[in-house]
This record gives sequence, C-alpha cells and structure tokens, in this order.
Amino acid sequence: MSEVTYQIVAHDGGYAYKVGDVFSETFPSRTDALQAAQAAAAEQQVPGSTEGIRPQDGAGGRHDGTAQGNDRPTAKVEG
Repeated sequence: MSEVTYQIVAHDGGYAYKVGDVFSETFPSRTDALQAAQAAAAEQQVPGSTEGIRPQDGAGGRHDGTAQGNDRPTAKVEG
C-alpha cells in the first residue's frame, strides 16, 4: 500500500500543507494549516466503490480493468 505525507510548512506569509511539491492554499496560522491537513489526510483514506475501468495504454489501445475502491493510501501529517 502506498503512503501520502502531508507536511506543514511556512508558505507565502502564512502556513500551508504540502504533498510532494504541491502546496495547499495559505492559512493564517500553523494550527489552521494543521487542521486542514488532518481533514485532507482523513478524506484521502476514505474507501470508495470498486469500479470497472478502461484505461488507455501508450499505443492508444483500451483494456478492461478494475479500480479497487478499498485500495487507498495511508495518509499521515508531519510538522
């Protein structure tokens, strides 16, 4: 299973959370950014429904597949 880490950082005159190189909106306080990151991390882990998919490969062909709704990453908040 994959893991997603939300990091709380100073950003643009306030605080934000970031995942990889992507920043959230800027929050006025570290506490606000932390609460938003915790909410986002919780939502990241909510399972969905298993669905049939038809992804396209590099040659332009389509193939039947399944996206498992319970295959969610583990999410954590740091900082």
